[in-house]
Amino acid sequence: MKEIESLFETYKNAVLQKDVEAFVSIFDEGVRVFDMWEWTYEGLAPWREMAKGWFGSLVNERVVVTFDDVQVQTAGEMAVASAFARFAAISEKGEELRYLQNRLTWVARKKEGVWKIIHEHTSGPVDGETMTVLLKRK
Repeated sequence: MKEIESLFETYKNAVLQKDVEAFVSIFDEGVRVFDMWEWTYEGLAPWREMAKGWFGSLVNERVVVTFDDVQVQTAGEMAVASAFARFAAISEKGEELRYLQNRLTWVARKKEGVWKIIHEHTSGPVDGETMTVLLKRK
């Protein structure tokens, strides 16, 4: 489980440092991502481009990612991890400007001794009355 949990640490550090290559290093070449903001990304190349665009759009801000209620299940060379993710935009002065939360699920496979994410799914619940996505947990 520690190997899977290290994927969360790599993700957090890569986002904070806006390091595209560190970010994509935890994903498999054939990753399929069901992203909350886009329907899907098929493969590592488009996922890398998404990360470049995301990190580039931050200009002087940083994003601190925290994970809550992480749950990991492993079976041989496959694993499923889920968590609640919080993304907080931080100013150059270290002030939190805004945040959002979503639900995250990863499917990972151990290949040649290394765990890589082969599928990511992010989502947020929809308010039944307003039909808007809820980006903060109650």
